[in-house]
Amino acid sequence: MSDNSIQRALLPENPDANVLQRKPSQGAKRFRRCRSAPRSETDEKPQENGSSLPAKELFSVVRPSFRLVGFLLFLYLLVGVVVFYLVMDQLSGKRTNRVLDALYFCIVTMTSVGYGDLVPNSDTTKLLACVFVFTGMAIIALFVSKSADYLVEKQEVLFFKALHMNMKCGEARMLRQIETNKTKYKFYTAALLLVTAIVVGTVFLWKVEKLSLVDSFYCVCATITTLGYGDKSFSSQLGRTFAVFWIITSTIILALFFMYLAEIYTERRQKMLAKWVLTRRVTTMDLEAADLDNDRKVVLLNLSCTSSKNWGRSAKRTYLLF
Repeated sequence: MSDNSIQRALLPENPDANVLQRKPSQGAKRFRRCRSAPRSETDEKPQENGSSLPAKELFSVVRPSFRLVGFLLFLYLLVGVVVFYLVMDQLSGKRTNRVLDALYFCIVTMTSVGYGDLVPNSDTTKLLACVFVFTGMAIIALFVSKSADYLVEKQEVLFFKALHMNMKCGEARMLRQIETNKTKYKFYTAALLLVTAIVVGTVFLWKVEKLSLVDSFYCVCATITTLGYGDKSFSSQLGRTFAVFWIITSTIILALFFMYLAEIYTERRQKMLAKWVLTRRVTTMDLEAADLDNDRKVVLLNLSCTSSKNWGRSAKRTYLLF
C-alpha cells in the first residue's frame, strides 16, 4: 500500500491532504502520552444519518436459537417410543404401560440416569440401547454447545459495549448502561426452579412411591445429577408418568443453573478486562505501531460529539511526538 492510500484511509477528504508530511505548527497541542488508545475509524463506513456504527445490530440482545435442539429431542423421543414399544417384550424389569414404559426408558437412557429397573434382555435391544444412548448424549452435547455459544456471544456484546464507551461521551454513563443484573436474575430464577424441582420430586416419591423422606431426597439427587444408582426409582404407573416430565425438566434446570453461574463469572472477568483496556495508558510501542509513515509523530483525529444523536465530521488535529 502506498503512502497516499494510507493518508486517505486515516484522514477525511479535504484540501489539506498532506498534513502528515508537514511539521506541526507551534499552536498545535503536543502530548507525550494520553490516557487511552486512539480509536481507529478506518474500517467503519459512515451512515446516512451521521452515525458511524449500526447500533441496532451491534447492541442487540443475544438470543441464540435452541430450536434445532428441541426438534432433535422431539424426533429422538418419537423414534425411541416407536422402537422400544415394538421390542418391549425383550426388556426385563417391572412394567406398567407399554407406551409409557417405552417413553420412560428413552428418557432414562438419554439423560444417562440408568436406574436399571428396565434393562435390555436380548441382543437386539442391547444394540438398540447402545445406539440410543450415544444419540441421546449427542443431543445433550449439542445443547451444551449452544449454551457455550450463548456465553461467547454474551462476552462479545459486553466487550463491544465497553470498547465503544466514547461514542456516548462518558465512561461512567456507559458502564451503568451495561446490563449487569439480568444474568444474576436468571441465575436466581434457575436456583429457585432447581430447589422447587428437588422439593416436588422428594414429596412425590415420599407420598406416591411410598419411600422414606431420606430415600426420596436421595433418589432425587441421584436422578437430577444423572448418577442413577438404581436401588431407588419410579415403579408405579403414576410415578413413571411423573418421571417422564420431571426427569428431563430437572436435568435441564440443573444445566441452566451451572450455565448461568459460569456466565456470571465470565461476565465479571470480561468487565475487568474491558475496564483495563479503557483505562490503560498508551505506550511507546502503541505509538510506533500507529506511525505508518515513520516520521516519529502521529496525527489524531478526535471526533467531537456535536449533538446528542449525530457525530460531527469536524476534527481537531493533535500531534503525538515520541
